[in-house]
Amino acid sequence: MKIWLPCDAAAKACGAEAVLAALRLEAEKRGGALDIARNGSRGMIWLEPLLEVETPAGRIGFGPMTPADVPALFDALESHPKALGLVEEIPFFKRQTRLTFARCGRIEPLSLAQFAAAEGWAGLRKALKMTPAEVVEEVLASGLRGRGGAGFPTGIKWRTVAAAQADQKYIVCNVDEGDSGSFADRMLIEGDPFCLVEGMAIAGHAVGATRGYVYIRSEYPDAIAVMRAAIAMAKPFLAEAGFEMEVRVGAGAYVCGEETSLLNSLEGKRGTVRAKPPLPALKGLFGKPTVVNNLLSLAAVPWIIAHGAKAYESFGMDRSRGTIPLQIGGNVKRGGLFETGFGITLGELVEDICGGTASGRPVKAVQVGGPLGAYHPVSDYHLPFCYEQFAGQGGLVGHAGLVVHDDTADMLKLARFAMEFCAIESCGTCTPCRIGAVRGVEVIDRIAAGDASAMPLLDDLCQTMKLGSLCALGGFTPYPVQSAIRHFPADFPCAREAAE
Repeated sequence: MKIWLPCDAAAKACGAEAVLAALRLEAEKRGGALDIARNGSRGMIWLEPLLEVETPAGRIGFGPMTPADVPALFDALESHPKALGLVEEIPFFKRQTRLTFARCGRIEPLSLAQFAAAEGWAGLRKALKMTPAEVVEEVLASGLRGRGGAGFPTGIKWRTVAAAQADQKYIVCNVDEGDSGSFADRMLIEGDPFCLVEGMAIAGHAVGATRGYVYIRSEYPDAIAVMRAAIAMAKPFLAEAGFEMEVRVGAGAYVCGEETSLLNSLEGKRGTVRAKPPLPALKGLFGKPTVVNNLLSLAAVPWIIAHGAKAYESFGMDRSRGTIPLQIGGNVKRGGLFETGFGITLGELVEDICGGTASGRPVKAVQVGGPLGAYHPVSDYHLPFCYEQFAGQGGLVGHAGLVVHDDTADMLKLARFAMEFCAIESCGTCTPCRIGAVRGVEVIDRIAAGDASAMPLLDDLCQTMKLGSLCALGGFTPYPVQSAIRHFPADFPCAREAAE
């Protein structure tokens, strides 16, 4: 019997290693042969550990598994109480359009043979037959935009670095995934690390860079180990592309997700934000032209090159093209990773696909875009996932992490948390962020105590932070605060009185 059991950090946290030990013990008791392979996660976190058994019809899923569920596997698969049917027929999975995460959960993360058999290296092989300019134009034509939050066209950034004159250029992959509710970067590295290797090698060829760095936060020890192993195994392919890469570990500061702060950290300096200009594309790592891309941006490139820009651009809506890996967490019945084309609505995702709240209570708010994202009420359920559509509603897509809250959530406390988070994580370079967030906590405390005069002060403070902060940490912190006040005035006594 061939069994697949995830080695993903989320699956391990849910008890995958205990299930593995139980499988081996039961097989030993019964004297049967057992072939166990470790794959990445399928992204259906509520089913982890999700065990899969190979059959002639396909892989049958069982989950969430516990050691006590193991003996019954050896007796009757179909009648097992945790049997889910064919994994790829599970509605949550079947409704996805998996391009970037196509291999995740299907292969062993560090199997070069399995990676190659599933279209691995197809993009790199094709790219090496193209001129660098052709690769850049293909990425530009695909409509791919930065998946780290800013949504800047990837092809324009690449074209800028390609045109820069320098004796050395760099590719830097940002895996400093610090947003609450976000886990796509970690999941991809732990499930399909060669995809990132391929994407970075293509980027290096396109812009004339010969060296790359993968910057991973220290809180991801499994991802760090897998990525280092993958780079070592992929050296022959990297050599063919004339590219070298290595992993650098960040200390976990949230602000190092901002590109210039990340570059300072890579250089061995304190992670503080740099003023722009100059842009990193012209003067980045060690003063050289540098492409700084989020992992999901780079991981999308192999598919684009292998299948063509038009094929990728056919997914999505308006100026938001391709697919987006949405990560759903919080108080939700079926949380996990859902990759689909841009255009799916917030309501369809939260209610139809994820089943509403885990508590069974009505949804009150959905925060989209991490701790700096706006809170959206149920009246925003019609909103399609699209950079411009969310911006028009005072929100942002960000890294596409969603956190669901039911009707017991206190929006004043959540607004206070946003300011407190900013105060703790601020690098201290600019005054609006460093001082503004501290004052923000104080002002919200005054509002909680019933001081009506503090409401206009909070609005003025938010505007100052938006317009005066050097980076998105201070600039976006007002989003959750102002959206909470705008959509949920009942949770802010002073706002309610002012409205009356």
